[in-house]
Amino acid sequence: MKKKAIMATFMATALVAASLSGCGNSSKPAETTAKAETEASGGAQESTEQSAASETDTKDKKDLREVNVVLDWYPNAIHTFLYTAIERGYYEEEGLDVQIRFPSNANDALSMVAAGKAEIGMYYQQDLIQAVANQKAPIRSVGAIVQSPLNIILSLKDKNITSPKDMVGKTIGYGGTVLSESLVKCMMESVGADASDVKMVDVGFDLMSSMTTGNVDATIGCLVNHEVPQMEEEGFELNYFPVSGYGIPNYYEEIFLTNNKLLEEEPEVVAGFLRASKKGFDDFKADPDGCLAILMNNQNEANFPLTQSVEEKSCETLLPLMETADAEFLSQTEECWQENIDWMLENGLIDQDVDVADVMTVVE
Repeated sequence: MKKKAIMATFMATALVAASLSGCGNSSKPAETTAKAETEASGGAQESTEQSAASETDTKDKKDLREVNVVLDWYPNAIHTFLYTAIERGYYEEEGLDVQIRFPSNANDALSMVAAGKAEIGMYYQQDLIQAVANQKAPIRSVGAIVQSPLNIILSLKDKNITSPKDMVGKTIGYGGTVLSESLVKCMMESVGADASDVKMVDVGFDLMSSMTTGNVDATIGCLVNHEVPQMEEEGFELNYFPVSGYGIPNYYEEIFLTNNKLLEEEPEVVAGFLRASKKGFDDFKADPDGCLAILMNNQNEANFPLTQSVEEKSCETLLPLMETADAEFLSQTEECWQENIDWMLENGLIDQDVDVADVMTVVE
């Protein structure tokens, strides 16, 4: 399911304690008195060395620029490159102390960065365009994480829905967003039908269950890298197709966004973050299993436990979409942004036009 669509209910009870928390501390068992006495002669020197090392580590940590990164959701396959870059010290090499934060509200990745309460957010292209066009939010995209939509029209195989023309006369479940309504409208018009030829039902957070119980014929808002492998794991046979095309421009499913002030005053922080992130992705691409193991060790089991086989399939789906033959990881084009601005303006998703330079920038 589209993460921002289900977050409100899930987060309300789950994230009170977890939101914006740091890593926990662990302690080693105290040594026994006998062992301490036996090793007394060498213990003092070792203790002094450890203390000096600890002071050095603390000093080194203070020398790093803290960068708070607010995720779009709890850790899952799409975040593997981030945790890889942290684990392998790539951000520290750039002088950065990257702290991963989980959102407590659906739009925290956007709103906290806009308010200067976090340096980097991981969020959605259309939402950034809306925030800049409608609220004049001081934010811009600095990199595209996924080069094409993950959002799909999903149905059980026996419904025989494989393209928009098969949706005529069908009931489509969605999470109540105007964007989903606009996407379906464009799809129907692309095949010579009308939006009224499908029945749109707001199923809230129940995209998958409304489909498997037969309350709707298909849904829009599920993600090809998550709900598909999850449902296949549970034994369901599926049909699905992406929402781009059919009169809808290609768009970036996920982006990194940052505050205009940070871009103006500390561009080297953003540039360093992106360089280290690319190193994490290069490792992910070269060794998916090894990097996924890092992610699995950083999952939030209390709120969003991961299934190894599902995340493995998710990685297989994501990797060729995060970098393609025509687009390097984190690359973005003015053309893609302009096409989406034009489409959103035409479909009433933004109040006024906005310049591409106000929503994205290329960081050198």
